[in-house]
Amino acid sequence: MQTFAAAAIQMVSTPDVATNLKTASRLIGQAAAGGARLLVLPEYFAIMGARDTDKLAVQEPFGAGPLQDFLATQASQHGVWLVGGTVPLAGTGRDRVRNTCLVYDPDGHCVARYDKIHLFGFDNGEERYAEADTIEPGADTVAFDTPFGRVGLAVCYDLRFPELFRHAEVDVWALPAAFTATTGRAHWEVLLRARAIENQCFVVAAAQGGLHPTGRETFGHSLIADPWGQVLECLPTGEGVAQAELKASQLDRVRRILPALRHRRLALS
Repeated sequence: MQTFAAAAIQMVSTPDVATNLKTASRLIGQAAAGGARLLVLPEYFAIMGARDTDKLAVQEPFGAGPLQDFLATQASQHGVWLVGGTVPLAGTGRDRVRNTCLVYDPDGHCVARYDKIHLFGFDNGEERYAEADTIEPGADTVAFDTPFGRVGLAVCYDLRFPELFRHAEVDVWALPAAFTATTGRAHWEVLLRARAIENQCFVVAAAQGGLHPTGRETFGHSLIADPWGQVLECLPTGEGVAQAELKASQLDRVRRILPALRHRRLALS
């Protein structure tokens, strides 16, 4: 790994795609101007609808569509590696989409695709979420190589499943998310720090963060954690950028003084 700057972009997305893309463009430009080479957008950055079914209306086939064009253009315009949060890509049927994280290199080429595997379900009597009603799950873990290190992809609810993070030894995990305020207050930071500690890697987590026009509240606290579990930067709520330098020396030191990855005895099949 090489030392480089990474940015977690936090948004409070609306049901209007054009408004969200304008905000994302501004924040991408801000992060790139600040020297970030790896930028991560939040889950559902392009649309947080009034209804879960709203995203079906803006779904795109893989490889073509305005949302994918936007991400490719932003990556090439700023010369950055852009983890494009998630976009709704066409699934196998009309009533469900894939919640897909796409990665674009500085030339604007799509170099990785990850379809969210674990679908959020929650019902405490007051709040109810059932992603499986409108999303079909992916099946494959994904990591990709950059000039500054190897990066793994996970999305939001995936964070609760540590076995996913064991499938690829990477330098950085990029995690777009839209954690609810309820679950975020209880679990967000501790889960992110745990994934960084147990996998001895950096974690760049970009979240939705605030009260949306629809009345939904997301937790925010986009953050970057290092391999020792320290939070390098955190943005509590509201749109903006959490940016930090990811030092190769810190990664090397942690893996040298506490070689836990080499001490593993139980391998997952």
